[in-house]
Amino acid sequence: MLRAAVIIQKWYRAYSTRMKTRQRYALTIFQSLEYADEQDQMQLSKFFAFMFENFTKAPEKDPELVFIRNLQHKEHKDKVDSMKVIEVPDSYDGPRLTFPLAFIDIDLLIEAFKKQKILHAHYVLAVLFEAKKVLKQMPNISHIKTSPSSEITICGDVHGKLDDLLLIFHKNGLPSRDNPYVFNGDFVDRGRNSIEVLMILLVALIVYPDDLHLNRGNHEDFLMNMRYGFTKEIIQKYQVYGAEILKMLEELYTLLPVATIIDNEILIVHGGLSESTDLNLLHRLERHKVKSVLMPPIPDEDFTSDPCSTELRKGGSSITLDDQLLQQEWDQVINILWSDPKGKRGCYPNISRGAGCCFGADVTTNILKKYNLKLLIRSHQCKPEGYEICHDGKVITIFSASNYYEEGSNRGAYIKVGHKVAPRFIQYQVTKSTCPTRLCQRVNTIECSAIRILKEKIIARKTDLIHAFELHDYKKTGRVSLNQWAISMERVLELNLPWRSLSAHLVHADRDGNIDYMSSFQDVEIHKLVEEAHSSLIETLYRYRSDLHIIFNVIDTDQSGMISMDEFRAMWKHFKAHYKLEVNDSEVDKLASKMDLNKDGKIDFNEFLKAFHVVHKFDTMHKSENKGASQQ
Repeated sequence: MLRAAVIIQKWYRAYSTRMKTRQRYALTIFQSLEYADEQDQMQLSKFFAFMFENFTKAPEKDPELVFIRNLQHKEHKDKVDSMKVIEVPDSYDGPRLTFPLAFIDIDLLIEAFKKQKILHAHYVLAVLFEAKKVLKQMPNISHIKTSPSSEITICGDVHGKLDDLLLIFHKNGLPSRDNPYVFNGDFVDRGRNSIEVLMILLVALIVYPDDLHLNRGNHEDFLMNMRYGFTKEIIQKYQVYGAEILKMLEELYTLLPVATIIDNEILIVHGGLSESTDLNLLHRLERHKVKSVLMPPIPDEDFTSDPCSTELRKGGSSITLDDQLLQQEWDQVINILWSDPKGKRGCYPNISRGAGCCFGADVTTNILKKYNLKLLIRSHQCKPEGYEICHDGKVITIFSASNYYEEGSNRGAYIKVGHKVAPRFIQYQVTKSTCPTRLCQRVNTIECSAIRILKEKIIARKTDLIHAFELHDYKKTGRVSLNQWAISMERVLELNLPWRSLSAHLVHADRDGNIDYMSSFQDVEIHKLVEEAHSSLIETLYRYRSDLHIIFNVIDTDQSGMISMDEFRAMWKHFKAHYKLEVNDSEVDKLASKMDLNKDGKIDFNEFLKAFHVVHKFDTMHKSENKGASQQ
């Protein structure tokens, strides 16, 4: 019996190790793709800078000037005029807030959102307006104190996951004077209930401004919202007043504090540090000028040299030197929102994300010592267990969105800190399943989802990958060695993934271990809007569809989803030039023209970009088989 127990124990340990290894590989894929996407997003800042530098003196009606002017929204009117005419009909069955807000309104929202009710636009705008008033009174860095009888709860990224927020409140209690919280940024994007999460947090802030603290994250940014889902969520839920809400949100983001310090010992920022982090400078900079990290300061030489005027005219609106941060100040904000801790010493550019820096334990020690601090708590990175401790215990990463990438991919967590006591970690994982799933099932689900997304990234670079493979395939056999395949994949995709280990999921190998490199693309293809369109063009448009969507959204101020063909051509011309794309403009024009359905000179750019999507052949075959079986 004892020997059998030992054998079973050894088998289970080996099995568990294999499962955890597969899960780790899947999470590595998810994280690499997430960072690559963020890197693409940050590349847009260079395009915006390019537009600012080259087209600020364009004629007023030029599409370039329309784009620049729309990037700089005029200040939204206080107490939006439209609020006065937004009536809440008697038929509305959602939550009705009463101003001034009280604790009961927090509970009212939670109960309504559990039933999937939508908060009326009238109340959304009113909450945003009241929250702006509260935030305007707050410093850039909030200073709070604990006492021997009280603790503070610190939560990381929630990312629109309402179930996680409700679970936190269920386990830990609602915010109150006796139960203070710090939410460390990234309340919105990715999840389906970003507006509900934000409304609960803002109502709690209005009711308890001294006991609920909100730090700004890198996703509290209107241009990030265009890419990662919050803008789309607002437009879908509030079709008539969506544009008004988005303008108010843009202003609210700029008023969020950028850091919190507890007991003059614990620094809380969303991202991290750099070797040049200056808390004194962060204390005094004008945070409301940081509208988006994708909008860097305009160089001084772009402003008029007229000593009596420091304005840059833009078709009736203007930006002044007083409207923007200095480059040094902007860099400070970028670094605390985007940086990540690493095992390597020193401070170096965060190439993976395309913004912020990577900082080592020596940087952490130096900055904490400089300001007489003991601990850095940050968020910004998904961790399998919901938290992670590094840099000799001086840095804690806390992440509060469970199942971030896929069901079962990670736990969420929050921290309890108190007076002269060690931090306590509380972990959880939201699940809708009534019975526990087996480890292998969870790992299979995560792994399949990760591989599926990776294949979409691969097919977007098919032409480039084939060229890279053919450089090794001197005899034109259609095969390369595993090492040559892995080198080619990394050289083209730059994802820093363990390609050799992943090869079994992505390609076929012969008996000698050589890779049939065309099998890299066998399960997926990009749908063609025009059959004769060149494959490289389709891949390029698919690869840059998110960037183009943001640019077209900037032009589309009324959120109609339509832009003129002239605007489309102008933006595409500059985008192509800036990104150095070798693409036939006439083919792009032909594709765009197909979306001008009624030939009025306007195109539905959402439909245009949606036309370029990946088809998973296995899924299509599976659906066909199921359909045939059901018909039989």
